[in-house]
Amino acid sequence: MRRKAPQNERPYRTFGYPVVPLIYILLALLLVIDLAFLKPTTSGIGYLLVLTGIPVFLIWRRSAASKQT
Repeated sequence: MRRKAPQNERPYRTFGYPVVPLIYILLALLLVIDLAFLKPTTSGIGYLLVLTGIPVFLIWRRSAASKQT
């Protein structure tokens, strides 16, 4: 919405922004690293499964952009 309607009022402000999202990102990254260290085979399969979504997302985004024009 900030890109589509930048002139609109934003009545709600997030508590602790930008510190809280940064803490979340750091903790999530630590969890990913810890899982990769403790269970590399199991977590590797999970990472591959999640990474297969990247090409799907790019194809979906390309098709959505072509429909708009």
